[in-house]
Amino acid sequence: METITIIKIGGKELDTPTFLGKLCPALAALDRPVVLVHGGGKEISAAMDRFGQTVHFIEGLRVTPPESMAVMEMVVCGSINKRLVAALTMAGRRAIGLSGVDLGLLRCVPHRPGGTDLGRVGTITAVDHETLHTLLRLGWLPVLAPVALGQEDGLSYNVNADHVALAIAESLSRNDDGKLGTRTSRTELVFVSNVPGVLSAGQVIPHLAAAEIESHIQAGIITEGMIPKVRSALAARAAGVATVRITNLEGLEDGGTRIS
Repeated sequence: METITIIKIGGKELDTPTFLGKLCPALAALDRPVVLVHGGGKEISAAMDRFGQTVHFIEGLRVTPPESMAVMEMVVCGSINKRLVAALTMAGRRAIGLSGVDLGLLRCVPHRPGGTDLGRVGTITAVDHETLHTLLRLGWLPVLAPVALGQEDGLSYNVNADHVALAIAESLSRNDDGKLGTRTSRTELVFVSNVPGVLSAGQVIPHLAAAEIESHIQAGIITEGMIPKVRSALAARAAGVATVRITNLEGLEDGGTRIS
């Protein structure tokens, strides 16, 4: 059975100068269909600062008024996305840069946690998995910027990249009738971090059961930025994604921590 791998890389990784030079050869070496989802990182904040806009986060989400959305799109759909596509192409992968607005790949509604208005921040409601499957069958590597199309107003929205990767992985795990699994493929979601996996006493935990995660958080084994990663991994498993891993580039093939 063929495995489709959805790889999520964050802005923090993209902010590291040497990361891109290692990422593209690693992806070129993977002999399987791949969808790459990326964030924006400090590049968005720097661009907003140049335009005199305030950078403000609520519960880890960037508040995005319309004028900030224009800057965000310029950075993630423009410079970052095309930089990734160019590097992947030079490394030998046929990459195509897209956002969720292109072809209506990702549809969303405004995200209003607890009634808080975050501006143009969205929650994914639909993924066009048929189009993604078509691109993958052509041998292309879709590179997705975390922007979606408002299903009611037709506006573009900023969406958390973890949530985009999760929505794509869940959608590609389902048949047209909405049931889990496909006849010809299984889905793997990989969160690429700057550490080799979830660590305990400096060693990678190869397998982490869902029941262990909260106890590891309470015990201080899982801390800081790893907490949202393991919780996103849990959500992916609950949504029917066959395999979820947290790793670094060196473990991209089959390493890191596997969430079961």
